[in-house]
Amino acid sequence: MNKLIAKQIPHTFKLHGDVRHDEYYWLKDKSNPEVISYLEQENHYYDEVMKPLESLTSELYEAMVARVPSAESQVPIQRGPYYYYYRLEKEKQYPIFARKRAKNRSELASSDEEITLDENALANGEDYLSVTVQRYSKDHRYIAYLENRDGTDSYMLFVKDLNTDKLLEDTVPNVYIYSSVEWSSCGHYIFYVKLNELQRPYQVWRHEIGTDYTADVLLFEETDVTFNLYIDKSKSARFIFIVSQSTTTSEVRIIDADEPLSAPQLFEGRREGIEYDLEHWENELVLLTNENALNFTLLRCSLENFNERTAMVPYDEKRFIEKIYPFKRHVYVTGRQNGLEQVWRVEGDALIQLEWEEDIYSVSLVPDQDFEATEILVQYQSFLTPKTTIRIDIDSGEKEVLQEAPVTGQYDREQYVQQQVWATAADGVNVPILLHYKKDALGNGPAPLILNAYGSYGYSSDPFFSAYRLPVLDKGVIMAIAQVRGGSELGRTWYFNGKMQKKRNSFTDFIDAANHLINQGFTTTELIAARGGSAGGLLVGAVANLAGDRFKVIVPEVPFVDIVTTMLDDTIPLTTLEWDEWGNPQNEDDYFYMKSYSPYDNVEAKPYPHMYITTGLNDPRVGYWEPAKWVARLRELKTDDNTLVLKTNMGAGHFGASGRFNQLRELAEGYSFILSKFGY
Repeated sequence: MNKLIAKQIPHTFKLHGDVRHDEYYWLKDKSNPEVISYLEQENHYYDEVMKPLESLTSELYEAMVARVPSAESQVPIQRGPYYYYYRLEKEKQYPIFARKRAKNRSELASSDEEITLDENALANGEDYLSVTVQRYSKDHRYIAYLENRDGTDSYMLFVKDLNTDKLLEDTVPNVYIYSSVEWSSCGHYIFYVKLNELQRPYQVWRHEIGTDYTADVLLFEETDVTFNLYIDKSKSARFIFIVSQSTTTSEVRIIDADEPLSAPQLFEGRREGIEYDLEHWENELVLLTNENALNFTLLRCSLENFNERTAMVPYDEKRFIEKIYPFKRHVYVTGRQNGLEQVWRVEGDALIQLEWEEDIYSVSLVPDQDFEATEILVQYQSFLTPKTTIRIDIDSGEKEVLQEAPVTGQYDREQYVQQQVWATAADGVNVPILLHYKKDALGNGPAPLILNAYGSYGYSSDPFFSAYRLPVLDKGVIMAIAQVRGGSELGRTWYFNGKMQKKRNSFTDFIDAANHLINQGFTTTELIAARGGSAGGLLVGAVANLAGDRFKVIVPEVPFVDIVTTMLDDTIPLTTLEWDEWGNPQNEDDYFYMKSYSPYDNVEAKPYPHMYITTGLNDPRVGYWEPAKWVARLRELKTDDNTLVLKTNMGAGHFGASGRFNQLRELAEGYSFILSKFGY
């Protein structure tokens, strides 16, 4: 196929005395057959480019499939009289959720399994299925779950009677994808979060089992378009929290789950810059807040008087606390210190950190554990250690490994290395980089290296184990993560120094990380690839303009690359929610700052590296038209003969294909493209 050239239709934006030309704006209208035809042509071109790589792609895919265990099973989690878990069978795309009735773990082996939800049966051979929220009623009779088949954030709520294995007639459309469903204690009511026509979560409703959803009762509506809305239940199951949250401010309302017909009670009104989270323990609320505590502090709070608060533990600036996990006997908290995830146990007025053997690791508490449990389950992993579930006796603190995730095929962790190095940024800040590679990768000098990053919303990029990474590592490739500013790896200031008018720090940190790895002999400009998804796609997209000559390949996945146009369009679901992250271009300073790094607005007539770009036609988070327009402009202006492909998933959204084998195929294709440019 000849070089693809998209049609140009003049379109201009005028704001703040500035004119932006957008000749590919027409690609936004997917009801236009020409738009679909163009995306399909790009997909045909993608197929042509990938055809010579079929052997390498198949090799990688088959090596990944060979790593799929014959069976996988989650460690059962105690909830009341049952232990709940999911399992995966080798030949099936989706998990099977199940439970066993048992008094303790020793009874599990002899207990009968009851399947609560089989996603394979739900998929019924269709191309796409996503099941997110699952919530069991307190009496364990019902499961409420969310299902989607088009890749958007709009899900259908279903309720299944586990006594009869039949669906109830109760269904609710247009429920938000995450943190959006909770039961009343009596099991007669479900609370859920509804989307508006722009797919923004904005209302909390109460549904009575046995009635039509048109009779549901509206409990709260979030009218501020810069706020997100979700619901959560306290670990004690006593309270349901309605949380309104922007990237800088939060507000919580409380529903007593024992009194589902009561009105939500406001805990504390929103104040700009003040974030807080609530939990329930003993006869008090536990408040996690950043008020006068940048990295958050823990307070006790009276249930009768929300203003009656006392410190639970002294504040420590070096400790970033993120989540509270109360159990009946003890309280645990999770957060970050020294750049790594940590778990602490509250002892008196002190936090006692749990210790681990490796220097680089990730650790978290398993969600949805029983408040009355006598044990807590912790998930631990590193680049070298597969996901490991550890039981900790809640009274003695004694640890016991219950399960290490199986790795099919040969795996000797002693043959691999994990390492942390630090790059010095242009302003003198030290940026951590995590590396993972096979011991002999550097035996013949610099090695091929794939540098990943995200760096937005305060999300942290932590080390994790993946057996599906091994086929690439075994080819001598180094996998690296640059923990750039914009994440929270080094605390809240790390986030604040990589957002809004400091966003460019994320991009320059990434470039400085790449330069450090090149200068230290880990790799070369001919052997390095940059990879990032969504906001990470924005990052590597900006880097393509700022320092494309440092990289052989750049892989932006579902990239957010037309930031000014998107942030001006409040009909797009996430736009208004993200003005506190990127800025509002209606403000002149924000406009010109965002324009200065916007990947789409800064494409120039110059060489670019090889580029492998993905998107989803139904993506509600990053519109498919952003990467489509960007690719069209790159094709028009770039002066090199390097390969540029756009793969549009025509039946999915932001998270790509559903089903693990489909996802492995997509992963293998991306790696195949990168490796081919490294000369494999």
